[in-house]
Amino acid sequence: MTAKSMMPYVEGNSAIRAMFEEGARLAERYGKENVFDFSLGNPSVPAPAEVNQAIKEVIEEEDSFLIHGYNRSNSGYDDVRGKVAQHLNRIHGTGFDAHNIVMTVGAAGGLNVAIKTLVDPGEEILAFAPYFVEYGNYAKNHGAVLKEVPADTVTFYPNLHVMEEMITEKTRAVIINSPNNPTGVIYGEDLIIRLADTLRRKQYELGTEIYIIADEPYRELAYDGATVPFLTKYYDNAVVAYSWSKSLSLPGERIGYLVFPGEMADFDNAIDAANIANRVLGYVNAPSLIQRVAARCIDCSTDIEAYDRNRKALYNGLTEIGYTCVYPEGAFYMWVKAPGGDDREFCAKAKEHNILIVPGSSFACPGYVRIAYCVAEETIINSLPAFEKVFAECEDVG
Repeated sequence: MTAKSMMPYVEGNSAIRAMFEEGARLAERYGKENVFDFSLGNPSVPAPAEVNQAIKEVIEEEDSFLIHGYNRSNSGYDDVRGKVAQHLNRIHGTGFDAHNIVMTVGAAGGLNVAIKTLVDPGEEILAFAPYFVEYGNYAKNHGAVLKEVPADTVTFYPNLHVMEEMITEKTRAVIINSPNNPTGVIYGEDLIIRLADTLRRKQYELGTEIYIIADEPYRELAYDGATVPFLTKYYDNAVVAYSWSKSLSLPGERIGYLVFPGEMADFDNAIDAANIANRVLGYVNAPSLIQRVAARCIDCSTDIEAYDRNRKALYNGLTEIGYTCVYPEGAFYMWVKAPGGDDREFCAKAKEHNILIVPGSSFACPGYVRIAYCVAEETIINSLPAFEKVFAECEDVG
């Protein structure tokens, strides 16, 4: 008999994954070129050529035991962690070494390790709506409670005033995600400074530690010269989760890392606990081969110009039709107000025209939809007539 604890997950299976699977079925029925699948953040830009070359070089040049065996430390290879630290120091002016880095099974694995390390069962994690659908599940994995800070639907920046009112003695962490999935908004330096000041004040008032867990797989996907502040420079109790899934188009390789700054409270115990959490959660260590590859490609990047072209084409096309959209500063998602106000109904109507998008309700923000524009440019261009038909049908109903 299936565990009763899993049945709510089965019944509430991710709308993102459900739409992605539906896209495959529709493609078989109508032809892939006639289905406009904007459901999943699955990068369409190929991984840089250096990645494939590095894979060949690692296999040919490095010891088989090194690339296929267990790591001596569950935190990953010392030299790989050292290269990650050096890279961050060059880019952000930080002072990390290998001891600050834990290699993880992507950012998702990293978030689970961070929560396991920092949050006890029954304690609370705050997340700003709209937020990535799996955060609630990650909290449940470790007996923590996710509390939603309601969305500011004017700016879609974190509502710090409401957050401050929600903090209690049970609050142990705040998850932030910038560039944001699903809105594409980037949290600028001024906002990060105010967030850090607020949390320091609450730590002092409550006599406790409150951590920021920064989910940053989209850090390099920033447009128009925008920059993403590096959290550990603004707040000591900040842990950064990173993945190369988006920046190098490697989502299936499941490779990322956590950064624990030496200034954080109880650092020595925290870094040791994270190392053990990587093991006891069943990850054991991040994939050995891809760790070696990542070290060789540490300064590589993907071509975000393709995403930028898609961003502009989709935004211009949808707004000309009449849609209200948030112009994304980063990532590769368009956050769009659902005509008629019912996001699930709008997604169902779009599906009738072979458009697959995700309702904002899945991100704790009903009334909006997420469109992942990490697709071929022709998919966007060819989808616009269908989007126009859906918009017209919604107006007729209204």
